[in-house]
Amino acid sequence: MKLVKKILILLFIVLVAIQAAFVFRRYKFGQLRAKIDEIAKTSQALSKPTNVNFKEFKGIIHAHTSLGGHSTGRFEELIDASNANGLDFVVMTEHFSPQFDTSALTLNGVYGQTLFIGGNEIDTSDADRFLMIPGSAEAPGLAKMPTKLVMEKLHAENRLALVTYPERLNSWDANYDGVEVFNLHTAAKQVNPFVAFFDLLWSGSSYSELVFAANFKRPDANLTKYDAIAATRNVSLFAGTDAHSNIGFHVFGDDAGHKWINLKLDRYETMFGILRTHVQLAKDKPLTPDNLIDVVRQGRYFVGLDVIGDTSGFLFTSGSGAETKQMGDEVPLTSATELNVFSPASAHIVIFKNGSKFAEGFGVTQLSARPDSPGTYRVEVYQNALGTPFDTMPWIISNPIYVR
Repeated sequence: MKLVKKILILLFIVLVAIQAAFVFRRYKFGQLRAKIDEIAKTSQALSKPTNVNFKEFKGIIHAHTSLGGHSTGRFEELIDASNANGLDFVVMTEHFSPQFDTSALTLNGVYGQTLFIGGNEIDTSDADRFLMIPGSAEAPGLAKMPTKLVMEKLHAENRLALVTYPERLNSWDANYDGVEVFNLHTAAKQVNPFVAFFDLLWSGSSYSELVFAANFKRPDANLTKYDAIAATRNVSLFAGTDAHSNIGFHVFGDDAGHKWINLKLDRYETMFGILRTHVQLAKDKPLTPDNLIDVVRQGRYFVGLDVIGDTSGFLFTSGSGAETKQMGDEVPLTSATELNVFSPASAHIVIFKNGSKFAEGFGVTQLSARPDSPGTYRVEVYQNALGTPFDTMPWIISNPIYVR
């Protein structure tokens, strides 16, 4: 009996010690949030340049509901989360079914303030996977076709073909429109479940988004692959939210959603507050499915890790006035050619040329550089002041300007 008692006391001491560590982590999350708020307050006082040629809209690309399987998310949950996060658009990418058209039955149109576009996540016979936007009842049949023929078919139908999970891609020479360099769902699943459980237990009510973001790493391999392709042709990059609302556990329950002790880690509302796509649409065009598809195809957008600060207002341009060129554009190499970056907050700004550092500035809101030769130039912005991992995980990743 004495031995059992000692063991129980020891287990209690270990449990208390573990909880003390996570209580301290909650304190650190609070400090991080305070730093983020301080940076935001400072950035509000900045004199911000504007580009009169376009309007900015924010949203997410790559989302699923229970309609396509692999998810427990309901439409109502998705709509509420999108509106609560102030999203202008959500690109749905339901998994296909051989029995019905999931892209037609998912959310299409405006619900509240958010525009939804129904797409599909598709496979090809080359074991490649893409996001097809908009979707199609023919999605199941594409799995029997080689990638190159699928690309030809989608483009003939004016659809987007975006690479998802590039680590699985075999057909790098195919004519796709964009590459998913970061996948939020994959990053969330890679978080240590033991650490995540206790972090969310102690910090989830106040800092759930930061619990995930604090574990992110720069997607070095995917960016290297992307840069190699973008050096040879125009192609955009994006970050997929890949929202499923299906990571977690519950004790007892039924398929109607009645669950006892239900802990869902990747709620739509949480995921939509972490990472967003910011598109820059010509000022005279409304936000419609066709216009959104065109702007993504052209690469006129950037990725923002908005959980550590609103990235709205970021600019990467060349030229001025009516002649201003933006992400996705080609510009000629002349003695007057200049690339200009504006960050919505003081940060570490890096301009890359064909994947290598070309110019950088620390603790600045603006950076300009003159290209020394033709190349593909893009930008990454870091919030070094927030410490690890945000000194190595980009706050902003832009699409390129192509200097020819």
